[in-house]
Amino acid sequence: MEGAARRPAPAARLMAVTFVGVRHHSPACARLVRDVIRRLRPAYVLVEGPADFGGRMDELLLGHEPPVAVFSYYRDADRVHASWSPFCGYSPEWVALHEGRAAGAELRFIDLPAWHPAFAGRSNRYADAERRYAEVTERLCREFAVDNTDILWDHLFEIDPDGAGERLGAYFGLLRGEAEAGEDDTARESYMAEWIRAAEADAGDRPVVVVTGGFHKPALEALVTSGGTDWPRVPEPPEDATGGSFLVPYSFRRLDAFTGYQSGMPSPEYYQRLWESGPAAAAGALVETVVARLRERGQVVSTADLIAARTLTEGLTRLRGHPAPARADLLDGLVSALVNDDLDQRLPWTSRGTLAPGAHPAVAEMVAALSGDRTGRLHRDTPAPPLVDNATSELARLGLDRDGPVVLTLTTPRGLERSRALHRLRVLGIPGADRESGPATGADPVLEERWFLDVSDGGGLRHSALIEAGAYGPTLDDAAAAVLDERMNVAGTDMERLAGVLFDAALCGCAGQSERIAESIAAAIAGASDIAALGAALDTVLGLWRHDRVFGTARSPLFGTVIEECADRVLWLVEGVRGGPAPADPRRLRAVAATRDALLHAGGTLSLDRDAALGVARRVAAEPDAPPDLRGAAFGLGRVLGDASDPVRAVRGAAGPKTFGDWLAGLFALARQEVLDPDTSVLGVLDELVGGMGEEDFLVALPALRQAFEYFPPREREAIAQGLLDRRGLRGSARALLRTPDAPLLTAEALALEARVDRALSAAGLMGTGASPQGTQEGES
Repeated sequence: MEGAARRPAPAARLMAVTFVGVRHHSPACARLVRDVIRRLRPAYVLVEGPADFGGRMDELLLGHEPPVAVFSYYRDADRVHASWSPFCGYSPEWVALHEGRAAGAELRFIDLPAWHPAFAGRSNRYADAERRYAEVTERLCREFAVDNTDILWDHLFEIDPDGAGERLGAYFGLLRGEAEAGEDDTARESYMAEWIRAAEADAGDRPVVVVTGGFHKPALEALVTSGGTDWPRVPEPPEDATGGSFLVPYSFRRLDAFTGYQSGMPSPEYYQRLWESGPAAAAGALVETVVARLRERGQVVSTADLIAARTLTEGLTRLRGHPAPARADLLDGLVSALVNDDLDQRLPWTSRGTLAPGAHPAVAEMVAALSGDRTGRLHRDTPAPPLVDNATSELARLGLDRDGPVVLTLTTPRGLERSRALHRLRVLGIPGADRESGPATGADPVLEERWFLDVSDGGGLRHSALIEAGAYGPTLDDAAAAVLDERMNVAGTDMERLAGVLFDAALCGCAGQSERIAESIAAAIAGASDIAALGAALDTVLGLWRHDRVFGTARSPLFGTVIEECADRVLWLVEGVRGGPAPADPRRLRAVAATRDALLHAGGTLSLDRDAALGVARRVAAEPDAPPDLRGAAFGLGRVLGDASDPVRAVRGAAGPKTFGDWLAGLFALARQEVLDPDTSVLGVLDELVGGMGEEDFLVALPALRQAFEYFPPREREAIAQGLLDRRGLRGSARALLRTPDAPLLTAEALALEARVDRALSAAGLMGTGASPQGTQEGES
């Protein structure tokens, strides 16, 4: 029997089991499965798939338009897992189910459920690209002189159907014979063997067909020779866990290895056409598709180019001994005919993985054409999780079910309710709701949001995303809260990530999550050592505590405790930092700025020790071993808190070219008004210090100086420029002074180059002689 193994029956059993080992998403294997089932008309067709979905075969066979997938989810106190079992029209499993139903067979999924620990490390049941195959397939690729497993597979099986079945048996036998199965494979195979033995016993004198990944086939043939014949129990999740499965629309883009999915078969549109029409017709149609795509994008492709592409494809096909063009023959022929430039990268189909940035446009279009843009559709009677109906009705009630821009006023009840619904969609990852502007932190005074909605089905992506998000809860509110809880657990003690989750909770109106996240932040403060992360948390919580009556977090006692402890911890950590000159760290400076804001705006209400903070500022500002940016920030913090130290003396003390810019960055981050205030004379001192630098010192200081002055918004930079003009008694446009004809760094590089040239000429004795090189040559001649 072509491509299938019939196991000899033990004496006590009269029938045999036919095993069909397959590569997932392979037209050659799908044809083999189809032919075997049509020939045998078995009593049972057993398919590698989640056993807990086995009772819903009628749902799977409603008449969907593939690609579709069984989406499975699981959640308990220790683990969150989601996975997909995708099917396209040429998936052997999909063909087995439909052909089995047509033949009157009983259909069963026989693998462990997707939530089982055996799948803990896999997000996709039908993934062939695994390390266990690597050594064998690499040797076969060398033997057949091909670049990778995909090209090897086409060469052996897809293009030449004659004898493919026998080669498949040898191929999978070799894989399993030299690859060691892990504990997860052993558990799965033992479970699948139970189903096979039970089906064999129940079938009487009728055949049983088993369709599984080829790697499992040899082991299953051995396992079914002994053991019990009772139907196995379908495992159920633990009592404290939640889980389930739903059908979702899928897409060729999600299937394709070039977009990151390691399914075992790239270029799904090519294989769909191969399945429907054969390799010759698939190649011819896709040449025209590639040319049409290139022409649509303005690339000139002549009739002669088209003829050349076909001719080169046919030549490569003959050269490689193929009876019809393989995928690599087609792509190589197209490249040879249509790409005249040197390529900076390997052709993407010679390896596996995502298409690299910077790929040649023509190559990118070839990959896209063979990937295709098909998206599956579910039958209208397909059950969906409650979230789908809840979200649909909620968005309709709020007037958010139509395309176009939406402007929301957060100070009105309806505007806030609509905002929260859209943020819940965003947190759940539902496409079609993009926020263009709005508050970025709790301290942001923006009370208006602008969104752009694209609520059309988007080829099924939105519907699919809602189904998958249904794993989190039956309503938008519940689902968003569950996602936030999950993110909080994943963040652990990472203060910066917790701060991001907290702000999202406020935007979603999830008050319960806000309190729990704030408790997590409070619990992590004592052990936190990352100043920047502490500052991010402090900034977020302070903003929500100060302003957000809109979000319901203003003056929260718990938030107040977080603010007190974060500010104390930041100051304690800052005082302990030591290190020589280094680039200013903007994130660390923002943490000191957040502490400043807490002292200024919450000191009168919360227990924040202003005198202790001023003491820290003075000590850090005077510590020579502290980083320059922190010394500048500490000086700025002291000035804001009322320290009367002479700013001119402090600025002069930090004037070394290697440290000056970083010190100023710290000062400007905390107290940039020191420069703008004419009573402090800081601007004049800066002008004198910068103007007094030699060219070399100036070039050393320039990058850090430019970074420091980025703390001033355009209007304030213009005020500084005007102050410089006034000091010199010059008239002119301060704005024009800021708009140099050349980029400052380019000018600096030119000055540095001139300095190097001058030094080289001086070393050669060519400087100050009054003679040009040409004059010297003339005199010598």
